[in-house]
Amino acid sequence: MTEKRMLIVDAETALKIDENRGDMNRSEFLDFLIDSQLKENSGNQDYVNKEEFHQFAEGMKELLRNFLEFFLSYGLELGKRPEDKTFEELSQKLQALGNSGKKG
Repeated sequence: MTEKRMLIVDAETALKIDENRGDMNRSEFLDFLIDSQLKENSGNQDYVNKEEFHQFAEGMKELLRNFLEFFLSYGLELGKRPEDKTFEELSQKLQALGNSGKKG
């Protein structure tokens, strides 16, 4: 049997606990919150933080930019010049991606 102690919290905090604990009792819910917070601080996250997301987005822009560069250069090497505005649009997108990657 575990030792039980009393924890005094503000009425507003007790209300938040009761509104969010679902089927858990107050003690189980507080234990769950503490464990969740400790896991988060130890680096075992099930989500990415803002910096990680920014790095991912920049990596995807770089990948897309490299793909567009390859696509355009491959088409030019084959001597294919698009007759419509496709080439111009892709060039503008490539230029925009190159500029956005240099800002960050």
